[in-house]
Amino acid sequence: MTRRARWTTVVVVVVVAALGLLTVGQGWIPDARTGVAASAPATAEAPAGGSASAPADDPVRALFDEHRSGVEVQGTGTVSRILPDDLDGSRHQKFLLTTPSGVSILIAHNIDLAPRLDGLAKGDRVDFLGDYEWSDKGGTVHWTHRDPSGQHQAGWLRWNGRTFS
Repeated sequence: MTRRARWTTVVVVVVVAALGLLTVGQGWIPDARTGVAASAPATAEAPAGGSASAPADDPVRALFDEHRSGVEVQGTGTVSRILPDDLDGSRHQKFLLTTPSGVSILIAHNIDLAPRLDGLAKGDRVDFLGDYEWSDKGGTVHWTHRDPSGQHQAGWLRWNGRTFS
């Protein structure tokens, strides 16, 4: 390789690396889940001693990335949106949580089998144990309650110092 070719390679690598850092830092790269570029860098509050994107800090991230379903998962998130209850068939309280790594999940909590989280609000932290079902929007967690027939492990939601199951 000639001296000029090496110099050109070095310049290209430096420019590409600098652009990559700039675009990631500015949120100009489209979000892998939505395809939409963020107007500002996404931030997530990581648990103490961990990275916001590490699967150990957010087990939902690994399930989402691997397109897995029917997996029991325990995690945490911040309420990003309260949705109307689903009153068709078994009644479900529905809300969206954003996990520490930024995955948005729908919580479908059966309020015929478990108490409703009355007073739940945007910004509240909710811990959960339930079954994860993958979707391109982030996924759904259900079975956040006891199983009256005893055939399924009981799930739960923990909010405001109380456990709902």
